[in-house]
Amino acid sequence: METVSQNNNLDLHVVLFEPEIPQNTGNIARTCACTGATLHLVEPMGFRLTQKNLTRAGLDYWDKVEIVRHSCTEQFLADHANKQLFFFTGWAEHSFADCTYEGEVYLIFGRESRGIDHDILKRYESSCVRIPMRESLRSLNLANSVAIGVYEALRQNGFEGLR
Repeated sequence: METVSQNNNLDLHVVLFEPEIPQNTGNIARTCACTGATLHLVEPMGFRLTQKNLTRAGLDYWDKVEIVRHSCTEQFLADHANKQLFFFTGWAEHSFADCTYEGEVYLIFGRESRGIDHDILKRYESSCVRIPMRESLRSLNLANSVAIGVYEALRQNGFEGLR
């Protein structure tokens, strides 16, 4: 069996631009807790982070995930301008699997209803990636897309820190 290098010290961040569905965010938070990724929630969100919504999301992992909140998309982008940003979108030419994820990496996902704004995608076109799927379908579930991206980054780094 081939071994993947573990020398990259992956610092993985998952970013949700304006998430709308608490259950998806709950599933994503669970993925982040289980993998050690930091979860960034960018406002406005389609729900409030209340105990009721968290319970409804069925997640008892909230205390095991690092969550960073941001006031808006433009502020997040300004604060992270010099970081490795990967924007997941169906509009990209390059597959997420063709990228190298090492060091401090931000996997960015848009709203469930309409994804990442097109002006942002145009501005960061060279950093946009897609998950291959049948052309006639619009998108995968957000939580599934995040899991696919997270586990590819972890795979490339030998699942560093995981058993």
